[in-house]
Amino acid sequence: MNAGAPETISFAVRGPIARADLPGLCGRVCALLEGTHREVVLCDVSRIAPDAVTVDGLARLQLAARQHGCQVRLRHASSGLLELVAFMGLEDVLPD
Repeated sequence: MNAGAPETISFAVRGPIARADLPGLCGRVCALLEGTHREVVLCDVSRIAPDAVTVDGLARLQLAARQHGCQVRLRHASSGLLELVAFMGLEDVLPD
């Protein structure tokens, strides 16, 4: 058994994100994860605006990743995005 760091996969989400974009975003990430055995998904969020739709989309991505046995971790999140995630009570759901 490998006792090293968990295997990861990385992708970036770019904005702006509209509510109508969320199903397609989740579908693309699920397709990326299909058939992989990764434990951690690193999501670069440096190019998205901190708003409620963005946080909703990230929470949906976390749910989709968990259904594939993975966990999403945010990378390069702005302080504004992290504050909004915390304000919405999702800092445990969307770790940085």
